[in-house]
Amino acid sequence: MSESGKNTFAELVASRKKWLEESLKPWCRHASQKDLRLAELEWTDIAGKVDPEATLWNWAWGRFPILVHEELDGILETNEVAVQLKDGRVFRGFPNNRQSKQGMLVLLQTQGESAGEESEPFSIDVIAEVKLVVSSRSES
Repeated sequence: MSESGKNTFAELVASRKKWLEESLKPWCRHASQKDLRLAELEWTDIAGKVDPEATLWNWAWGRFPILVHEELDGILETNEVAVQLKDGRVFRGFPNNRQSKQGMLVLLQTQGESAGEESEPFSIDVIAEVKLVVSSRSES
């Protein structure tokens, strides 16, 4: 704080950045889909003039690190993943970023009769774990 007892602009900016990193980002990683959708409605008031897809939803999907990259917006589509739901079911496929909106993950499935088809949308709330699938196929 400056000698006058008031924050300088640089201090205000630093304080806001600290709040975003230490409060808002961790909240997104643990909030329910319902709360995330409510936050999205007020996101420009909460987080500033930033795209909710690039911040709120990226941070929320960050609870499953294999799905996101800090420097890229949206869900990564390049890794085959195994998505285990809280009810024990497991689905394998490549995430579809375009179809995965508002806390709903859609896969392009790679196994079984549904291979090549989109999965049902899975709520972020019902996903227990997301793991990278290490292919046993040999590369040529």
